[in-house]
Amino acid sequence: MTRVLVVDDEPRLLRTLRLGLLARAYTVHTAETARQALDLAAADPPDAVLLDLGLPDRDGMDVLRGLRRHSAAPIIVVSGRTDPAERIGALDGGADDYLTKPFLMDELLARLRAVLRRPAPETPPPLARIGAHVVDPAATTVTGPHGPVRLTPTEWRILALMLARPGSLVPGRHILHTVWGPDHTHRTNYLRVHFAALRRKLEPDPHRPRHLLTEPGLGYRYLP
Repeated sequence: MTRVLVVDDEPRLLRTLRLGLLARAYTVHTAETARQALDLAAADPPDAVLLDLGLPDRDGMDVLRGLRRHSAAPIIVVSGRTDPAERIGALDGGADDYLTKPFLMDELLARLRAVLRRPAPETPPPLARIGAHVVDPAATTVTGPHGPVRLTPTEWRILALMLARPGSLVPGRHILHTVWGPDHTHRTNYLRVHFAALRRKLEPDPHRPRHLLTEPGLGYRYLP
């Protein structure tokens, strides 16, 4: 089922959108603040986002930029802001469409179907460096000072998540959910074992990592 994240601080509209999408067999998550939106998107990446710009804690444009740093999911801005400059800024900032309030539910659904039909971009991920190692995500190869380094399939899946968000915190629950599935989000020991293995293979000093860092109680961070 297609997962849609709806971000809006108007409870009545949020409920209307949720019920309308559920009735059409979408899976729906809702957020009333920018922080909730970014946390939900990290924990369970959506297939599409409906985003209001007038949020209570941060401007919706901050959410748009935050989502675009690690997601190619289509984003439709649904806002009461009618200034053409706002529309242009949102589209230039990474939105796929812009719909002004008030709107017809049927039009919103048609626009949602349209953006979901668009093919995802197929740009190859760039090469990454971890110390003296060069990582090619597209070819799934790692080359170190002494030649190729072999990673297991699970290590590759974890590393790909980290490389996709350089400098950003990747929650441990998100890694567990993505790599092992929703029934394993409490298996934090899995992460300790596999990150230790990655550090042994890629870090100059596995006991003092500089590139694959642990944020205790939160998650992990990749620093180039």
